Amino acid sequence: MTEFSELGLSPATLQAVADTGYTTATPIQAEAIPYALHGKDVLGIAQTGTGKTAAFTLPMIDRLAAGRARARMPRALVIEPTRELADQVAASFERYAKGQKLTWALLIGGVSFSDQELKLDRGVDVLIATPGRLLDHFQRGKLLMTGVQMLVVDEADRMLDMGFIPDLERIFQLTPKKKQTLFFSATMPPEITRLTKQFLNDPVRIEASRPATTADTITQYLVRVPTQDQKAKRTALRALIERADVKNGIIFCNRKSEVDIVAKSLKAHGHDAAPIHGDLDQQTRMRTLESFRNGSLKLLVASDVAARGLDIPDVSHVFNFDVPHHADDYVHRIGRTGRAGRSGQAFMITTPADARNLDKVLKLTGKVPQEIVLDIDWSTIKDEPRSSRGAERGRSGARSASSNRDRDRRPRPVPVHGEVAAMAPFDPDAIPLEPTEASLRPDRADHPAERKGRTRGRSGEPRPIEDASAVLVKPVEAAGSASTREQERPARDQHERGPERERSRRPERDRTPQDRPRQERSQPAPRARDRDDADEAVVGFGRDIPAFLSKPPSQRSQD
Repeated sequence: MTEFSELGLSPATLQAVADTGYTTATPIQAEAIPYALHGKDVLGIAQTGTGKTAAFTLPMIDRLAAGRARARMPRALVIEPTRELADQVAASFERYAKGQKLTWALLIGGVSFSDQELKLDRGVDVLIATPGRLLDHFQRGKLLMTGVQMLVVDEADRMLDMGFIPDLERIFQLTPKKKQTLFFSATMPPEITRLTKQFLNDPVRIEASRPATTADTITQYLVRVPTQDQKAKRTALRALIERADVKNGIIFCNRKSEVDIVAKSLKAHGHDAAPIHGDLDQQTRMRTLESFRNGSLKLLVASDVAARGLDIPDVSHVFNFDVPHHADDYVHRIGRTGRAGRSGQAFMITTPADARNLDKVLKLTGKVPQEIVLDIDWSTIKDEPRSSRGAERGRSGARSASSNRDRDRRPRPVPVHGEVAAMAPFDPDAIPLEPTEASLRPDRADHPAERKGRTRGRSGEPRPIEDASAVLVKPVEAAGSASTREQERPARDQHERGPERERSRRPERDRTPQDRPRQERSQPAPRARDRDDADEAVVGFGRDIPAFLSKPPSQRSQD
């Protein structure tokens, strides 16, 4: 066993460690701290719960003790995959840096940008951040990374699972090449190995234990449920909680929706439980975690967002409601208990559908859990398939679609406007010359939507056609001249673009032939008498004027 006093830490840092109650270093701390103090790059491979946070926090505090931060230029970066882990590292840094004149800031999502920018403007020594929020501040011009002396990447394999590797590569490129990098991961998949070879400079490789192994202080149990029914699994979970002496426990589910369902089921049966997953807002997640840490909350139902690195020292039990899809996640889940030499218990509920994932877990850990048989009559539990509610919605949707199809088959009334062709021939001499309602309300009659929907009401039902000429003269309109069609277009469509628009705004007396719209340049300007006759023909029609009525009376007889 190695004492912290043997690792070369400063007296102030040793006093802060002693105040937390720790005197003996863990294997990863004993091997990584001396190299980190001498400025070497470190590649640490250790399972969760072995003290990786102190392995990089303590040497960082000693190395940054001499120096001063400048505005928007941090001297050290700590990159974490989740907000919870970043918040946890910030708490550790505050605890171990007590008595030092070091400043730090936490950059995570779900928190106001303005508060974080105020800290950056004052200057901080250490930035603890998630990749997305860190790059957001950089793109806003609120952060420069050219002064970074130390870069810490924690839970790198988790970042790979969450798709943060491109962001991580960009962060490496934005920081100076000459810097110290401390890189920690529980497993070393090929992508992580490539990253370390590309960005680490002759690192010291430290393996505190075999990758993806479970701690010996954790007793593992297996419970087999003979059905895939989710209600049966919830019954088994409650039986396990009630038969064991659970001080506090974390229950892991594969899906966020299942987290909410399990939490509600436990509360309905009198258990103190609350959910935590990525869809909850940051304030709710922080309050739930704080309640679980201080002991006011007994059961925390979580997705894998809480499976990595949460430092809750005294968790007595872990329950795997679902067998994880990835075997590595099982190691990280049960690593929430049995930490720092304490004992813990881990339970896993399995169904016949979990056989494949269960084999992967057993092969990875190399341990056979103790099997527990619950005294439950499974035949009395009514089947409740996972997709029962979705199927019910599907059936209701099918009924709705069926009713829509039946409604579509009903005979529909023949439109009234189909009878217009049977009306008497149009007689222009019978047109009244008194003003109509449409001509007295040009604002409604001239609107394109008003002309289109003139024969139908708001409900779509046909209404009587008062002005039959508007329908019967359409063939005649089609044969009209270009000038006639130009008169029928809305005024807003007649505006020209560019220089022609400016020319069209000139007074009539100042216009030249080139100022007339392009469509009218080929047409002779109407004489004064013709314009008067055309204006007289407008009475009673508004803008819906038959083509032959737009001509002067002298030419109508020729038609």
